[in-house]
Amino acid sequence: MLSEKMIKALNEQIAMEGYASFLYLSKAGWFENKSMLGCAAFMYRQSQEEHIHMMKIFHYLIEMDCVAISPAIEQPPATFSDVKTVFADTLAHEQRVTKSINDLVELAIKESDHATYAFLQWYVTEQREEESLMRTILDKINLIGNGSQSLYFIDKEIEAINKATVAAEKAEGE
Repeated sequence: MLSEKMIKALNEQIAMEGYASFLYLSKAGWFENKSMLGCAAFMYRQSQEEHIHMMKIFHYLIEMDCVAISPAIEQPPATFSDVKTVFADTLAHEQRVTKSINDLVELAIKESDHATYAFLQWYVTEQREEESLMRTILDKINLIGNGSQSLYFIDKEIEAINKATVAAEKAEGE
């Protein structure tokens, strides 16, 4: 049985993951409007992944005989200043999600909630991977530079990263 505090915290995490899904969807649309289709595909995939994260928690709460709340999602921004800022903000957002997951883990430890602790370990690993990926992308953007012609190479590099990530995920699933 989960405590009311844990149920509330997990439902708040559902909202955070839902917002991330919509935020990345908004970023995908912005990239697509800029004809940066590699970056758009990357953000569309990230949006889907965040939706999956949200649904995992939603189903966990139901499995634990708790009420899972479908959150009201705050409207994310629709325009962004530049590619580097989009990815820097994405890294910062992932770091906030990591902190939130770590807070959930701490709560599970404090409450001796072993089931939730075990459930959250997948998220701990996932967040480490997400932050590492965003730092790698920012490193690539910094290497390529920020001139107008650089956008083409940034888009191609992120397209390659996205394809490699999809291939790796497919290989893990097999």
